[in-house]
Amino acid sequence: MLLVGRAAILQALSEGQAIDRIYLQKNAPAALQQELRQATAKTTVPLNYVPVEKLNGFNVGDHGGCVALRSRVQYQDLQEVISWVVDKGEAPLFLILDGVTDIRNIGGIARTAWSMGVHALIIPDKGVGALNEDAILTSAGALEEIPVCRVGSLMKAVDELRLNGIRVLASEMEAKAPIFDVNFREPVAIVMGGEERGINSALLKICDEQFRIPMPSGFESLNVSVATGMILYEAMKQRVTS
Repeated sequence: MLLVGRAAILQALSEGQAIDRIYLQKNAPAALQQELRQATAKTTVPLNYVPVEKLNGFNVGDHGGCVALRSRVQYQDLQEVISWVVDKGEAPLFLILDGVTDIRNIGGIARTAWSMGVHALIIPDKGVGALNEDAILTSAGALEEIPVCRVGSLMKAVDELRLNGIRVLASEMEAKAPIFDVNFREPVAIVMGGEERGINSALLKICDEQFRIPMPSGFESLNVSVATGMILYEAMKQRVTS
């Protein structure tokens, strides 16, 4: 669902409604830009500056320089989700998506994650595909079930996870350790990189451990959704047989 114009967007923000992202015209009046920046400053709602043609493409009439996409996904606070999992007496299992932009992959990942017992998805507020109707359809509704934590910085999210005793593991095809040597029974967060560039080098550097999926054929790449499914199955297998 679209929110059209300044008044509708500001009202939605003030009411704490779930918003996927706001599109703001690049040359919008300075007052409007400042107002929206201030309104989103304490949220994780992305503010995307776009040409007017992008806004006109929504075919919504007089948009006044801004259009927002309302989200069916209710974003949750990372620390609150961590506390919720720990209070249940379970070892946290989180999935971090870095630069995954294909909504079909996101939907497929969410579907698998929900099935394999992942407690939450962690995504950045920018550089990730929109969790729109198509993503929700691809996920078979899983995106409306599994907690999704949208954060301003994945680097800071890693720090927060570590402070809570959660190790951060990265799937990297050039890593030395095979997936079978990884302990998924302990509290962990698994980082999966995007379809093109993989995991950001700075983020990869601060991960506690890197692992790979052995491929006897020597093939060097797997679709991120497929790779995630293989990793999560190994994690689930370890946890149910421990």
